[in-house]
Amino acid sequence: MRARLIAAFAAVYVIWGSTYLAIRFAVETLPPLLMAGARFAVAGTILLLWSRLRSPTQSPTRIDWRTGLVSGLLLLLGGNGGVVWAEQRVPSGITALLVAVVPLWMVLLDWMRPTGRRPPALVFAGLGLGLVGLLLLVGPAALQGHGEIDIVGAVVLVLASLSWAAGSLYTKHAPRASSGLNGAATQMIAGGGLLVVAAALAGELTRMDLAHASSRSILSFLYLVTFGSLIGFTAYVYLLAHTTAAKAATYAYVNPVVAVLLGWAFANEPVTSRTLLAAAVILAGVAIITVARDRDVSAPEEERAVA
Repeated sequence: MRARLIAAFAAVYVIWGSTYLAIRFAVETLPPLLMAGARFAVAGTILLLWSRLRSPTQSPTRIDWRTGLVSGLLLLLGGNGGVVWAEQRVPSGITALLVAVVPLWMVLLDWMRPTGRRPPALVFAGLGLGLVGLLLLVGPAALQGHGEIDIVGAVVLVLASLSWAAGSLYTKHAPRASSGLNGAATQMIAGGGLLVVAAALAGELTRMDLAHASSRSILSFLYLVTFGSLIGFTAYVYLLAHTTAAKAATYAYVNPVVAVLLGWAFANEPVTSRTLLAAAVILAGVAIITVARDRDVSAPEEERAVA
């Protein structure tokens, strides 16, 4: 059991942290939305087939598909779709740091619900730190259009984080799926289909040319399907079943660090002193929010990462 827990934590920490770099390489020669749509459609189909092999009589219900459609819209089209599009303009390490603000959005959205509760004071301290970290990361020059970070890409990432947080809260309060595999499969298939539709509307289908796609992009796509969507998700589900939600949610602190280091090592992405300081401030804010919410028994549990 101990060895399995260690392996699962390692998978979630390293694999999910590495997906940001994999996305960066994949969108170099593959249309971003179409790539993401194919990734989740393939992974979802594999999960559905696996579910049918394990329980031949337990097919996804109409409620499973309805929940999968809504959550796929928010989590995969709005959340992951925004990430893959923005990584054409923003380094993978910075992307992971901007996505790390998902817990901030979740606190605010959960508070705004009709039955939501006012967060404790410690959460507001974490929110403040997170916002300071964001401002420090983007910098005032970016707001004028000539900073180190593309402001349009940064705004899309913040909105993608908002969409992911909304989808996470919807998924938590939606009717329970007939099985964990069915719930994940319907979400991936529905979200992948929506991403393909968005790709068609954006004209990506006419720009798709596998003959000119690089080996690095194709290998990155396969990595995202197998390791990012299948192995990483399975490891996270295992952690939720065998450890506390607070411990499983520690990926939120580790993934950005892994992404920044991998982007620096393999993609020559610059790591400045301001980036490191902003990373420390943002992750400190996320840690404070997570700890405060874990003490509040009525607070929602953390959901999985955008990548």
